[in-house]
Order: sequence, then structure tokens, then C-alpha cells
Amino acid sequence: MMDMKDFEKKNSIKIRISNIQKENWKKICLKKQISLTSLIIDSVENRILDDERRKVLAFIEKQDNIFGKIENNINQVAKIANGQKFISEKELTSFSIHINEVANLKKKQIEIFIKIFSLIANDS
Repeated sequence: MMDMKDFEKKNSIKIRISNIQKENWKKICLKKQISLTSLIIDSVENRILDDERRKVLAFIEKQDNIFGKIENNINQVAKIANGQKFISEKELTSFSIHINEVANLKKKQIEIFIKIFSLIANDS
């Protein structure tokens, strides 16, 4: 069993690169808002970079917000239908089609999230 001391960062590696390479790497880090250490380690270990991880989390949050808005719209339609105590068959059919589309999109979203999380988990 590994001890936490095995993961302490007390070693360093010195590498030689040109000044141009170093400046290019620093520009990449500045653009991605990550450290040079993170760039090198994540690249060598073939892991998702921190900036990419942030983009994935932002994407997931955006998706959640979109579905939240859809759920609000569904609730508003239900409230109107309940208030009127009537909804035409045409409107009900259209509503049902849209609900099914949302359900299918939600299933696809969950499949994508599972893939994303497995990539991130395998990355750690």
C-alpha cells in the first residue's frame, strides 16, 4: 500500500530548453491559466489539462442551466393547462412530442457526461 509520503513533491527535474521554447511554453500557460509544472506533467502523463477540465465543468454547468430553463417552461405549460382545465388534443400531442425530445436529449446528455467523467477519472 502506498503512503502519502510517496506523493510529496520534494523532487525536481532540471531540463534544458531554448529561451524561445521557454517563452512559448510560458505563453501557453498564461493563455490556459495553468502553471508550467501542470503543463509539463499533464502532457507527459497524457492527462487532461486543468484549463480543459475547467471548460468541461463549465459545459456541464451550461447544460444543466439549459435543462433547468426547459423544465421551467414545462412547468409553465402545465400551470396554464391546469388553470384553463383544458388543453386541446393538438397542443397535447405537440407537448408530448417535445417532452419526448427533451427526454431523449437528457439521455444523450447523461451518456456524454458518463464518458466525460470516465475520461476524467482515468486521468487522475
